[in-house]
Amino acid sequence: MRIMRQVLDETDRRIAAALVAAPRASWREVARCLGLSERTVVRRVALLYADGTLRATVVRNPARFPHLIPVALRICCRPNKIRQVAQALARRPDTVWVDILGGGDEISTIFFLEGPEARNNLLLRDLPATDAVGSWTAHTLLRVFPTAFRWTAGLLSPEELAELVPGPAQPTASAPSYAPADVDTALIAGLTEDGRATYTDLARRAGTTALTARRRLEALLESQALRLATELDLALLGAQTEALLWISVRPGALQEAARPLSAHPHVRFCAATTGPANLVVAVATANLDALYTFLTDAVGPLEAVTAIDTTPLLATVKRTGLIRH
Repeated sequence: MRIMRQVLDETDRRIAAALVAAPRASWREVARCLGLSERTVVRRVALLYADGTLRATVVRNPARFPHLIPVALRICCRPNKIRQVAQALARRPDTVWVDILGGGDEISTIFFLEGPEARNNLLLRDLPATDAVGSWTAHTLLRVFPTAFRWTAGLLSPEELAELVPGPAQPTASAPSYAPADVDTALIAGLTEDGRATYTDLARRAGTTALTARRRLEALLESQALRLATELDLALLGAQTEALLWISVRPGALQEAARPLSAHPHVRFCAATTGPANLVVAVATANLDALYTFLTDAVGPLEAVTAIDTTPLLATVKRTGLIRH
């Protein structure tokens, strides 16, 4: 088994942060952005990927795949069985995130379910049949705000981030429409396994040419059908405290509240949902004091917020579709 790093030096942290912001950036682009030699970047990043500290993948955007139903669940479990339940959830191919929350008796997970039958089987059959599960609440994700994906733990300056990722991500609703092609399924499967796979490797897997693979990937990204992702333990970048915020906002002000939160440098994920809370926000900060400051300075002034449930993360079992080791 590969042994992941327990600590990174400053150069490795900045390289990793650059690849979180731009998962398929070339080594030359990363080197130019960070003021390093390309040889240094190649040497260091090869080791980070080789030992599994960094892993590249892609995540589908359910808004571009009509059959997918994105659901966030808060599952209450018996504390002595919570790791077994979390690991069982992580092994399912339809889970994207699986986290154990602060009280030690609750799991938060995001599913991309393949249609109504899969949703009903999960909620009406699988969860009720699991003895360790006591109760749950279900939140369908209505809209994900993509600006939150520009998180870099503050390791990149705004100028460096702009050089790697020109301009903020646009709202999902305004992206060009996605027109599926026959090769897309194979391309997506290849990129899920290795988000930095070469166009030649992707073409071989999809039975097409490297030029076609490149064009289709560009179309998938431009239409926001896919999101490139670099998976790593955020503590390696100095984010020692992660939390989920379940926020209740007056419906008429939901967009107004979500926009500044999704653009905040501490926010990793932000989505409007159904259920008891209508906004879920994933936050990563250096420590508890920074989380407190975020709550008072970023969330506090939002007059439309009527309630908030802050739940620290104890452990991450799966993230961006990849099981943590």
